[in-house]
Amino acid sequence: MTKRIAFLPGDGVGPEVAGAARAVLDAASEKFSLSLEYIECLFGGAAIDANGDPFPAETKTACLEAAAVFLGAVGGPKWDGGGPRPEAGLLELRKTLGVYANLRPISVTPGMEHLSPLKPEHAKGVDLLIVRELTGGMYFGKRDEGNETARDECLYTKEEVTRVARIAFEAARKRKSCVASVDKANVLATSRLWRNAVNELHAAEYKDVELSHVLVDAMAMKLIQAPAQFDVILTENLFGDILSDEASVLSGSIGLAPSASLGEGTHGLYEPIHGSAPDIVGQGKANPAGAILSAAMMLRYSFDANEAADAIEAAVAKALSDGRGTSDIGGKDTTASFSEAVAAIV
Repeated sequence: MTKRIAFLPGDGVGPEVAGAARAVLDAASEKFSLSLEYIECLFGGAAIDANGDPFPAETKTACLEAAAVFLGAVGGPKWDGGGPRPEAGLLELRKTLGVYANLRPISVTPGMEHLSPLKPEHAKGVDLLIVRELTGGMYFGKRDEGNETARDECLYTKEEVTRVARIAFEAARKRKSCVASVDKANVLATSRLWRNAVNELHAAEYKDVELSHVLVDAMAMKLIQAPAQFDVILTENLFGDILSDEASVLSGSIGLAPSASLGEGTHGLYEPIHGSAPDIVGQGKANPAGAILSAAMMLRYSFDANEAADAIEAAVAKALSDGRGTSDIGGKDTTASFSEAVAAIV
């Protein structure tokens, strides 16, 4: 059966890294006899330029009808001067798809510790998964804009916390069975609700998984001091956004980090976590590894094509260990030549 992908290249280097991921997907499709169909759609700033809407109706329809959605990147200073913002389209896309859990794996490939900004002994053994709640909290609360005062509301329900916590616990069972839940329960009411809901679910269904609670400021410190001690990190939307960007550089570059956004069922949104990098557009400098690994996550979570996903992940690791890579990790590859190398290994 043909699997339909809503393909949203987006803005900045988005089309470059998305194209690289597509080339590797095509190689995997040929090797493992997968049937993939791409429906390319305007999204973000590109869609604003075309029709004034970052998430046009035709793009929304394509995303809802597809088996999965793949996104390059959105945003850029071009759209900072007022009017619709590309990021508004991203928030609406997540809400439309009902993807409430963002999975961001961060690992340091053995032998590649020298790429990390940390000392090799601190980077060694890092293999963690951040599970970020994606459709609640401050990003979706009521807000009041103003030049003298402004307000952003952070709102969570027990149900929102429980459903994302369940994904974290289930993921931990397939890893090292450890979850660190991050909050600010010593100050915030939403964090106290968060902690209580996580504790209740743990006691009822996941006593076999080790659970700890870490305040967000302490976690920001521990991710630098001793990141290898963590397995699955569970947290809310705002904290997860910040911590996952911090953790992304542990491997050497944010360009190496993929993500999957999941809800109920197999429908998902897949994208590298880096931004649109408008300063390097068209120069072949964008690191496509995060986009390629996001494509592997799509094969795994939405298409149940685990063998193909394994092959792509192994190919990226092999290319990196062979010294291939873009300039952000000290390599000499262009976006295209790195993807070609990975595709050839696949």
